[in-house]
Amino acid sequence: MQRRKYSNEFKQEAVQLASGPGANLSQVARDLGINAGMLGRWRTELETLGKTAFRGKGVARDEEMASLKRELARIKRERDFLKDAAAL
Repeated sequence: MQRRKYSNEFKQEAVQLASGPGANLSQVARDLGINAGMLGRWRTELETLGKTAFRGKGVARDEEMASLKRELARIKRERDFLKDAAAL
């Protein structure tokens, strides 16, 4: 079985959910489909390293995702412009 990789944003949001008022770490982990021990490690890493936490292989994929989102937004603008031009 191949190891699952999680993005930096996913880890930060998971820790934020687990740190919320009345949040139960085990329940949050179950809801997200991850191990509670892993979520605990992520929380500890974020608390100790702050902004430099989770420097791993997820960075390149996150950059690619941002690039694809920008391209998609550009294409949608072009599509909408062409729709308006065709309507006239």
